[in-house]
Amino acid sequence: MAGLVGLATGVAAGLAFRISEARPGYKGVPDPVQQSELPSGIAEVLSALPSSAVVLDSADRVLRASSAARAFGIVRGEELVIPELLALARHVRRDGVIRETEIEVAVRKFGPDVTSFAVRVAPLGGTGLVLVLAEDQTERRRVEAVRRDFVANVSHELKTPVGALSLLAETIADASDDPEAVRRFTGRMQKEAARLTSVIQDLITLSRIQGAEPMAEPADVDLAHVVEEALESVRMAADAKEIQLVASGTAGVTVLGDEGLLVTAMRNLVANAVAYSPERTRVSVTAAVTETTAEVSVADQGIGIPPQDLERIFERFYRVDAARSRATGGTGLGLAIVKHISTHHRGDVTVWSKEGSGSTFTLRLPRPQPRVRQSPGQDNYREAPQ
Repeated sequence: MAGLVGLATGVAAGLAFRISEARPGYKGVPDPVQQSELPSGIAEVLSALPSSAVVLDSADRVLRASSAARAFGIVRGEELVIPELLALARHVRRDGVIRETEIEVAVRKFGPDVTSFAVRVAPLGGTGLVLVLAEDQTERRRVEAVRRDFVANVSHELKTPVGALSLLAETIADASDDPEAVRRFTGRMQKEAARLTSVIQDLITLSRIQGAEPMAEPADVDLAHVVEEALESVRMAADAKEIQLVASGTAGVTVLGDEGLLVTAMRNLVANAVAYSPERTRVSVTAAVTETTAEVSVADQGIGIPPQDLERIFERFYRVDAARSRATGGTGLGLAIVKHISTHHRGDVTVWSKEGSGSTFTLRLPRPQPRVRQSPGQDNYREAPQ
């Protein structure tokens, strides 16, 4: 922003001599206070600025306002309607000192009720004109808040098992002459170590896919094989709770993507369904296809998700029931990983849920499209997807 303001100020300074010659009192020369047109050259510079830009004359009238400034509601008609900005512009006009600040204002636009602006106000070449630049910082602040929350959550998730391991190690040292206590505490150490490993592995997976671009050349993946691998990975946990695992509609269905990532996404969905389902219930995986997409649904008969939590269920470390999630060994990253994998595949994931009736997560993935082949001496023909 500083460079762009400098550019605008420099152009204005170059025009200052011409404007200063037009002093009040000369015949046919208007008073600068009454000047209603922007000096040539300034308008071109302002049109290139990405920020909301406003030029005020010596009477605080708006000579020029960018479309962004009007869209945010900073300017209406010929008035700068944000009192903080108007007061700042008057201070700058009075002493000629460039000022910077950050403000939060309620503006009329789609999105958050309050918008954060980084503001820079500068005089334009001693002409009485003032340039006001306001850059929308709302998204940057949101990203910073998400980053802070993520670091705090990671620290908490890692601190808990590490602290437990340290405490258990001390306990074992004190109980070295009690073999039964050593075996009991060693088992708890193994459980905490497994939990720590799960958190680290999920963080590695999330980090690997979060910043990745959609695949340029995805491969054909057998959906039935992906579902089979996912079910096998949770079969032991399901058997322990006498939960029936059922798959249907996946045979012969091919999707586009990375097989390893798709297995991870499907495994996370199925594991989540098993973890939050009561004993002797059923978890089903079904597929429905169209010409362009395949929809894979994982349905359970579990506790369900409250309506207020549905919009946040895919956030990192967000848990509907934190105590139950930790008791089942969850890291709070599984559904966030599913969300990023679906985006990576140019697909999406949705959820339907009702408390007491279970949940259904649906993963939508692209299918291979017909390819046109050229056969010598024959017309083009299309090869249908497998």
